[in-house]
Amino acid sequence: MGKRTGMNIKRYTAAQRRLMENISGFSFISPWLIGFLAFTALPILFSLYYSFTEYDILGSPVFNGVKNFRRMMGDELFWKSLGVTFYYAFVSVPLRLVFAFFVALLFKRASRAVRVYQAVYYLPSIVGGSIAVAVMWRRLFMADGALNAALQAIGINSTLSWIGEPSFAIWTLIILAAWQFGSSMLIFLAGLRQIPLTYYEAARVDGANIFRQFLSVTLPQMTPIIFFNLIMQLINGFTVFTQAFVVSGGNGDPQNATLVYALYLYQRAFKYYNMGYSSAMAWILVLIIGVFTGIIFKTSNKWVYYES
Repeated sequence: MGKRTGMNIKRYTAAQRRLMENISGFSFISPWLIGFLAFTALPILFSLYYSFTEYDILGSPVFNGVKNFRRMMGDELFWKSLGVTFYYAFVSVPLRLVFAFFVALLFKRASRAVRVYQAVYYLPSIVGGSIAVAVMWRRLFMADGALNAALQAIGINSTLSWIGEPSFAIWTLIILAAWQFGSSMLIFLAGLRQIPLTYYEAARVDGANIFRQFLSVTLPQMTPIIFFNLIMQLINGFTVFTQAFVVSGGNGDPQNATLVYALYLYQRAFKYYNMGYSSAMAWILVLIIGVFTGIIFKTSNKWVYYES
């Protein structure tokens, strides 16, 4: 009987210890947990509710079913912003990944000079999303900007406002996105340095040249990293806002050529106070990103190589 009592005490003590550990753990993560619930989870739930309402921020939301979603089907600017965003994402993301991969290949060999170059190339990714850089970028492509000054210096008399020309304006944003390839480059570089050198040695023994080594060793080994970067950059491409807002002056000019989806969503919410409509737009964007992410995940087994 005494042994059973002792075992019960030990079990109770162990249970208490686990409880205290759980309490301590939740206490440590409580600031993040509170922030997540207050600034992420609850706003998501509220936006889902508002997407089925007529809500102008100042008054009370009025339930209107799927009227906001039906309204999108006849909204020309909705389709225009969707087309601009698709064009931006499907051009800028491959360009950024190609540049990042190429520079990572150049920086594969570790040295002090390479580390300095890594920092220099990563710097645009740190400051690239800031208002200051977007303002600088806007000035760069204006009629009296640095680009035209450089062209005039080499004998090309150009007074074109690149951000004011509909056919070129979106490309200023694409070039800015491609310029910000530092974060992807560092991830690629980390992946390249994890490839065992024995693979390259075996390939050289089999007579493979550098190009063949890249196709047969480097590229297959890097497909998981490419997969990760593709997902992350595609999400960033669909949600671009700051650069488009500053470069276009917040209006998507010229002729809505830079009216990306997130910018139009912002206009509907905070310029026209159609919070219900903008919430519905936000959930359409979530659905679009989910569909493309799902397609990439579904097809990954055909092109992503995992050593295991």
